[in-house]
Amino acid sequence: MKRTMGLALATMVVGAGALAGCTTTGKSGPVEVTRFHLGAPLETGTLTVEAMPGRDQDSLEYKTYAAAVETEALTHGFTVPATGAAPQYAAVVSFTRTNRPAPTPGGSRSGVSVGLGGGGGGYGGGVGLGGAISFPIGKPRYRTIVLTDLAVQIRRRSDGTVIWEGHAQTTADGAAPDAQTGPAATKLARALFLGFPGESGRTITVK
Repeated sequence: MKRTMGLALATMVVGAGALAGCTTTGKSGPVEVTRFHLGAPLETGTLTVEAMPGRDQDSLEYKTYAAAVETEALTHGFTVPATGAAPQYAAVVSFTRTNRPAPTPGGSRSGVSVGLGGGGGGYGGGVGLGGAISFPIGKPRYRTIVLTDLAVQIRRRSDGTVIWEGHAQTTADGAAPDAQTGPAATKLARALFLGFPGESGRTITVK
């Protein structure tokens, strides 16, 4: 079951890539959320948050996402273990942040370019110096779209079984508050745990 859940989630993550284009005209997009679990009722208990292997647990960015996930987990039935006590569950956190250029309605760049490889100067032309490289000039007219992903697995400590996992993805204009780490982490974690544990295998849109 653990392997099946992981493969199913990976498939949904690939399909969610289309979300990257949803915010080309707005400041902040919705959150696409997919959850998988072993079925209801889902037992809760004491829980700690940790990074996916290979992640830097000491980075400020990770700590921001970990705090957002912990806040939502505690809101939905999990508790902090007593000092010195072993937790029953671990919430394993992974996240990515990708910047992508998005052309504005005015176009991408000035139409004038200087080329290396035949033709005259001017629009689309160049200076005949051999080669085949063109260098557009003028100020780029690009906005930056930030695509942010958050993935969480809740694992039973006793046997390593993944009892629940989810993936959330959103986009935001690079200048929007939701593109910053803190707001993005809060937004994604809240959407991910909305209606916890959620319907297994279903993708929902949280605005």
